[in-house]
Parts: sequence; structure tokens; C-alpha cells
Amino acid sequence: MYTPHTDEDIRRMLERIGVGSVDELFARAVPGEMLTSGGFEDVPEAMDLASLIKTMRALSDRNTASCIGSCFAGGGAYAHLVHPAVDQIISRSEFLTAYTPYQAEVSQGTLQAVFEFQTMVAELLGTQVANASMYDGASAAAEAALMARRVTKRNKVLVSEALHPEYRHVIRTYLAGLAPEGVEEVLTIGYAKDTGATDTVALAGRLGDDVAAVVVGYPNVFGVVEDLTSIAKAAHDAGALLVTATAEPVSLGILEAPAVLGADIPTAEGQALGLPVSFGGPGVGLFGCSKKKARHMPGRLVGRTVDTRGKNGYVLTLAMREQHIRRERATSNICTNQGLCALAVTVHLSLLGPEGLREQALMSAANAHALRERIAALDGFEDVFDGPFFNEFAIRSKRVPVADLIEGLAERRLLAGPALGRWYPELANVLLVSTTECLCTQDMDALVAALREVGR
Repeated sequence: MYTPHTDEDIRRMLERIGVGSVDELFARAVPGEMLTSGGFEDVPEAMDLASLIKTMRALSDRNTASCIGSCFAGGGAYAHLVHPAVDQIISRSEFLTAYTPYQAEVSQGTLQAVFEFQTMVAELLGTQVANASMYDGASAAAEAALMARRVTKRNKVLVSEALHPEYRHVIRTYLAGLAPEGVEEVLTIGYAKDTGATDTVALAGRLGDDVAAVVVGYPNVFGVVEDLTSIAKAAHDAGALLVTATAEPVSLGILEAPAVLGADIPTAEGQALGLPVSFGGPGVGLFGCSKKKARHMPGRLVGRTVDTRGKNGYVLTLAMREQHIRRERATSNICTNQGLCALAVTVHLSLLGPEGLREQALMSAANAHALRERIAALDGFEDVFDGPFFNEFAIRSKRVPVADLIEGLAERRLLAGPALGRWYPELANVLLVSTTECLCTQDMDALVAALREVGR
């Protein structure tokens, strides 16, 4: 570690701040329960560069790569194949050194790339308009809930319990400071215990003239594909908007686009479209809506125009944050889009094309349906839900605790999970299993054999 400050530097800074020591500084700044009395005894001594590289490589070798035929983990991040050309293209100097998209005269390439990204996202979601990206899928869903409140001038948001729990948590955090004290404005609608889909009867019973939006996963956290048409009708009949959150966007290669089925503000996590699973990320939020609602949309919108010479030019058409417009008219405090991640998505989808994405989706779904049938046939395991699903499904272990199951699989270099009990107490012994096109028959044979052995 490189420490630029000398002891004299530190002494002078502490004197200027008005504290006697670094420990005193932290004691004042950090809550006591977050401090530890221990030191850094476990930190090894400094080493030379060659030894450091050797040590770091040894640590790296302990990791299991996500897309080498061993990853059955999902729950919001998916190990799809990313062509090496993606990294090569986005690493070109034109992209790495491009200036901020605010200044169109020096960043036409950046603006054009964002424009192409928006076009592809609009096609995926089935919308007329898509923005230049959001932070990730969860924040996109939360921003959609806020947008629905602006459009409808209502306050309450109904969130399906089958929506990813971390998405639900982000939505609650975004809306937490907007309600009067003691008023709950984010309400949860349960899921049907047989299908794993949103309980439409409970939803219909709660819809009223105070509801701004209904938020559901598509597919949901259990991998189940929601019946958007019926949910959209119920929401629209009550004057509410339908927000969808798609954590697994490859599904849109074969599923009908959410806006076509009635979603007013479809959102998605773009990680699976060209980004690696690096400990759960990075992510990029996809966000779309109709032209009519575009001025309520958060983030930025790049447009194409024609200059005085008749040549195409790209401009920042809409930027609805306080830096650009009056604070009271701002629709978002988002300071940036996920530019590099959005570029990777654009390159990836350009290489795949519609047919390539469809083939990727079909292979992922076929692997999941074949694998679920094989696992459910094993002694000690059973299906949990019977609703239609894409490439992810819940399976119950009747004998072995799921934590032990995951550990036993990891010892065999097979990644599975997450355990749904971390979010749903009633699903305490249920494992989520996901598949992608990276898996082959031998990989699934290995998982089934391991489950047969570990699940006894």
C-alpha cells in the first residue's frame, strides 16, 4: 500500500482539525459499535512486486469462473457468454477518451453510441422511447415508481412480493422520505403459493383511486413469467400504471416485450447483455416509456437531428435534472448514465442481433426446463411452483439444509443459489437454480450427480 503522508504531514493535519490522534479522529467520526479494538495483526508484511503478483494470482486461482460450465447461480445476475470482441471494441481509444456527452461538438461518437443503445432498449422493452440508461435494474424500477407518482398525481405504490426483494428494498428507500410520518405508501401484494406468480385476486382487492403504480417482475424472482396482460388491465381499470422490472433481459429474446402486454414503464437490468458477473455486477438500468410520458422520464435522452448542411447530428435532447432545469421541475437527481456499461450492451446486442438473442434465450430456457425435470425426479427434491418460467426455477431440498447443499456443490466447483430462505422464511429450504446457454449436457449431468450425492 502506498501511503503518501509522512508522520509530520499527519501531525499537522490532526492539529488543524483539532484532534490529538488518528484514533481520536475516528472515535469522533464513526459510531462506536462500528469500531473494533483489534489492529491489523492479520495483514501480512509488505512484499516486493514479484511476490505480490504471485500472491494475488494464487488468490485469484481460488475463484470459480462464472461461465465455464459450472455456474447455476442466478437471482438477479446471470452468467451469459460475452464475446471477447465486446471488451476489445469498448477499449478503443475513441471510447475511452471521449468527452462528456454534454458537449455535442466534441462527443458525436459517444452521443451516437448512446442513441443506438436507446434504440435497442426501446425495441427490447417495446416502448417508443428509452433513456440513456440508469444506475442498475433496481434503481430503474424505483425511478419508475417515482415517475408513476408524477404522472398519476397519486401516492401509493403496490409492489408484488414476487419482485426481487432487493428491488423492493430500493423502491422503499427511494420513497421513504416522501410520505407523511406514519403513512405507508409502498404496499406489498403477496404471491400465489402454487404458481409463484403475483396474487391477482389480492391485487384487485387493493387497487383504488389512491394507487399510482403496480410493480411486478417479468420474470419475477422465482423465475416465473407473470401474466402481464391481466395485471395491466386491473391496474389500468383503477387508473394506475404498470411498472415491470426484468432482472434477466435475455428472456426478452423470446418473451413478448412488456410494453406490448400493457406495461406503461418497463425497466430492466442490462447486466446479462454483455457484462460479466463480477461479484454481482456491474449493472446498467434499462428504462422506457411512451412519447407522451417522456417528459416525466428520469435521466437523459439523446436525439438525432440534421444540421444546416443536411448532415446527421446527435444532441442531448432531454436532461431532466436540476443542473439543466429549474429544481422544482427536475424529475431525477441522477448525475450520470452508465456510459461504459451501456456501450458494452450496445456492442453485445449489435454482435448478437435479434436472431442471436433469440437463440441465446431458447438455449437458456431449454436447459432450465430439462434440468428442472431431472432434479425434481431425484429422491429428496421437489418442484416448488408450477407457473411458467424462463431459465430459473425454485427447487426444494427435503432432506439436506440448503446451506449445506450450496456448500457441497461449491466443493465440487458447481455454483448454485441463492437460497430463497434469506428473503422468504416460508421458503427456508428452497434453492434457486438458473441456466444459460453456457451450459452443456455434461455440466447438467455433473449438477444432477452432485445433488444426488449431497442431497441424501
